[in-house]
Amino acid sequence: MNGVLERTLAILELLSQHGGGLELAAIADRLDIPRSAVHRLLVDLARCGYVRQTRDHGDYLLTTKLVSMGLSFLSNTGIVDIAQPLLDRLAEISGELVRLAVVDGNRLTWVARAQGARQGLRYDPDMGSDARISCSSSGLAWLSTMADDDALALVAQQGVGPVEDFGPNAPKTLQEVMVQVQATRARGYSLTQETYTPGLNAMAAPVHLAGQALGTISIAGPSARFTLERMQALGGDLVSLAAQLAAASGASPFFNQPRANAAAGLRKIYAS
Repeated sequence: MNGVLERTLAILELLSQHGGGLELAAIADRLDIPRSAVHRLLVDLARCGYVRQTRDHGDYLLTTKLVSMGLSFLSNTGIVDIAQPLLDRLAEISGELVRLAVVDGNRLTWVARAQGARQGLRYDPDMGSDARISCSSSGLAWLSTMADDDALALVAQQGVGPVEDFGPNAPKTLQEVMVQVQATRARGYSLTQETYTPGLNAMAAPVHLAGQALGTISIAGPSARFTLERMQALGGDLVSLAAQLAAASGASPFFNQPRANAAAGLRKIYAS
């Protein structure tokens, strides 16, 4: 990691994962960048308003400037304005957390949500993170819209999520991922039981128009309450809402952009 831009982005991405901030030495060690170079970059980021240093122990942490930029972008694309009423409706029907993820190149990013649970256990993750496509319900729903070769190539590029970092039932191999993808394709939506997070079950349907994947809508909840039977009962509502969002997507300039195949240019990697 030698380029100034590459190092700067790496610092921002690392700090985004540590809300309490990190010391300069910790940043340098984790990114394998000389401390003097990290210090220069942090000074520049602080001068531009993207990073600040706490007074008590000198940790560096992100400001809200990046968040503001992201929210401004989403507002100008119209994604949330179009999707939110549909997400709210599905959250009311299901009583669980409903999320929208959008496809952007070879990434699937959660950008909007609606919380249906009013009491008891609630699953409420932060927005803006990318889905691990091999073991998330959203990722499996997206992969189901692709040809098997393209799906395999994309999973191989991102890597299969290790069980120790995700749920106890996370697929361990490309073959296991593809079994889930094919079941999702046949069913019309994905069903996952503790594959992404321990104690969490989820389901997702692709949002696609004219054969082109725009994103996914998912429902997630604690496995004790959001059972397989409950998910199967909600399958029709989920697919219907995904179709409605696809029909309304023409109003968003983001969804109207030409979208390249996420797996284009990737070497095809086959399960052995």
